[in-house]
Amino acid sequence: MLRSADCGSLKGENTGDQVTLAGWIGRRRDHGGIIFLDLRDRSGSVQVVFNPENAADAARIAEEVRGEWVVQVKGTVNRRPGGMENAAIATGDIEVMVDEITVLNRSLTPPFYIEEDAEADESLRLRYRYLDLRRPPMLRNLTLRHKVVKYIRDFLSDRDFLEIETPILIKSTPEGARDFLVPS
Repeated sequence: MLRSADCGSLKGENTGDQVTLAGWIGRRRDHGGIIFLDLRDRSGSVQVVFNPENAADAARIAEEVRGEWVVQVKGTVNRRPGGMENAAIATGDIEVMVDEITVLNRSLTPPFYIEEDAEADESLRLRYRYLDLRRPPMLRNLTLRHKVVKYIRDFLSDRDFLEIETPILIKSTPEGARDFLVPS
């Protein structure tokens, strides 16, 4: 199983639950051997903690990971220690103490940060569109577009409209070139 929960869906009532999460690595912090990573998927982010005393193998792998690597982690949801909560994020009152980590994909250092407030030149973002689509503002735009299109589709479907995609009205030739005849 790739994941049992989404990163942004974990709450205080999940304390004590064993979870499997998958996502991109955001910020990485090393505090005297204990490593903190922000793990992000499309639902949000959660802090995951690697303590070498609890899981030495996982902590050793966590030392190597970098931003935008794709990983899967298995661990236990815990409440953050008093005074360490982060009210700025939805999962700011919990963290996941990791027992296992699997690197699913390594990544080169991205040309710009994927964070909410990261400033990047538009031409650079367009050149690396696949990275730009991971940014929270772009995700919000795609989510809104999905909801609007779904609402329109459901509205028309409820009224017995038939959706037809025009390419299915004609049979395409196997090589595809005849579909785009140009007068000469």
